[in-house]
Amino acid sequence: MSYFSELALQYIGGQWRSGSGSWDIVDFNPYNGDKLASVTVATTAEVDEAYRAAAAAQREWAEVNPYARRLVFERALAIVEEREDEITQAIIAELGGTYLKAGFELALTKDMLREAMQIALRPEGRILPSPVDGKENRLYRLPVGVVGVISPFNFPLFLGLKSIAPALALGNAVVLKPHQNTPIVGGTLIARIFEDAGLPPGLFNVVVTDIAEIGDAFIEHPVPKVISFTGSDHVGRHVATVAAAHFKRTVLELGGNSALVVLDDADLDYAVDAAVFSRFAHQGQVCMAANRVLVDRSVEREFTEKFVAKVAALRVGDPADPGTQIGPLINATQAEHLATAVTDAIAGGATALLHGETDGTLVSPSVLTGLPADAPVLRRELFGPVVLLLPFDGDEEAVALANDTPFGLSGAVHTRDIERGVRFARRIETGMIHINDGTIADEPIVPFGGEKASGVGRLNGDATVEAFTTVQWVSIQHGRTPFPF
Repeated sequence: MSYFSELALQYIGGQWRSGSGSWDIVDFNPYNGDKLASVTVATTAEVDEAYRAAAAAQREWAEVNPYARRLVFERALAIVEEREDEITQAIIAELGGTYLKAGFELALTKDMLREAMQIALRPEGRILPSPVDGKENRLYRLPVGVVGVISPFNFPLFLGLKSIAPALALGNAVVLKPHQNTPIVGGTLIARIFEDAGLPPGLFNVVVTDIAEIGDAFIEHPVPKVISFTGSDHVGRHVATVAAAHFKRTVLELGGNSALVVLDDADLDYAVDAAVFSRFAHQGQVCMAANRVLVDRSVEREFTEKFVAKVAALRVGDPADPGTQIGPLINATQAEHLATAVTDAIAGGATALLHGETDGTLVSPSVLTGLPADAPVLRRELFGPVVLLLPFDGDEEAVALANDTPFGLSGAVHTRDIERGVRFARRIETGMIHINDGTIADEPIVPFGGEKASGVGRLNGDATVEAFTTVQWVSIQHGRTPFPF
């Protein structure tokens, strides 16, 4: 595939070049193990060059009329639409995403590019009154300068662009470090799109590398003022600690352990559909996925029968087959960790209504119930096709169970009484929750982010403007200030 032969390079200062490291990151197809590409890693020297190029280009870009800036994103959107088939095949090959997943990611990506066109025009200044006679207070909203972005492997195109496109639209420059499992779709493909869209050289840079090579240099470098990280809470804690030591702002979009709650008056058939999608979309490799499905005991038996039957019918296999609903996990290590989590949960007292088999990176769905209240698996993120069914007696217990987790990213509640659902939702310690829907949702103008260990800060819409701009106070004294000495 041409993307993997053409884009297996670094992109620094508008130039395609090899890294100067002594080893390669090898990009594999997670389904069949085929080698897709090999990228010589960037060293700390290339990280420095990328940030310096970004800083140099950003000064002029910040002065460009935002109406002119937005044209770049208009052209980028057209490019994505023109190349949708090729990008779909790249997502299938590099991520193991199904056709359904690729379509979902591309739809979100196009929405984000449309939002970037609008967000270029969104920063607004203010004039504030002063207690000092003759003084005028102006507040200017300015780009922060350079933003460092670290993207994940699960939705790398969209989740990379979720920070990159708005940051650029607001007058910043960006350096991206994609996940080593998705260097093309999550990294250099984005560079090619923006290059072809006419983004001036240096404003966007991609360094394909690993902490084994550069350590914390990407975060510690003096140029970036904001680090936007999407990934696990474990790595996010480290990013936050290092960034704070260097007085950098962070936006952290981390993991989840979301609950989809089925109250006693829910439409059970609809709730089953929502729960199956919320858990098993992209093999469960979604931060918003419903790890836990909480069901009122009065409807537990009926819901469980329907849910297990639907899950058992999901097709597992080659993501290139349009009929496949569950493809491979990103690598064998992830598959092994998930299989161990299921085995440990069963050994600890859980009952497997379905116990999926593991074949390389392919993992069939598991449905576990009867978990002891202290089971470790209840409070961790399961990044794969495993779901935990938990019965409850009444709304109070459901709230307590939903909140019994260190995470707080997303959630859902199903009920025929909308206001009951709203009252329930407002008691859940989560950044996002949806009534009579799934747990997986993202809209370009609605603040996206979590509570507790699910992250710090928000993205999308006005929240993105706050994340990637700063406010400067400029006062003007009309007349003379009477200084005391």
